[in-house]
Amino acid sequence: MSDCRHLNLREIENFPVGLDRMNSKHKDGLKELTSELMKDLKAHSKRKEASYQATGKVIYDEFYPKYSKPIIDEIDKVLAEHYGFTEEELDFIINYDIKYRMGKELEKEEA
Repeated sequence: MSDCRHLNLREIENFPVGLDRMNSKHKDGLKELTSELMKDLKAHSKRKEASYQATGKVIYDEFYPKYSKPIIDEIDKVLAEHYGFTEEELDFIINYDIKYRMGKELEKEEA
C-alpha cells in the first residue's frame, strides 16, 4: 500500500519487477538508465529547509521527476519489452494523464 506520493523503501522492496527472470539485455539497460535517472533527478533537485515544532530544522532535497520524463519513458520502454507489452499498451503508459503529470510545462510546450 502506498499513498502514491511518498516512496518508501517498503514499496521499492516489495515491487515485483522479476529481475531473476529478466534477460541481461534488459537488466543492463535498466542499470544504465537507472544511473542516468539518479544523476538527472539530483541535477534538477532543490535543497529545502523546513522548521517543525517537534523536530526543529529539517534540511531535505526536493525532487522534480517531470524534468526526467524522457529517461523515465526509456525505462518504461525496457520494462514494456521485458513484460511483452504491445505498442498500444506502452503508449498508454507513457502518455497516461500526461497533462496532470506535466502540468504547466506541457501547456508551455503546446503554445
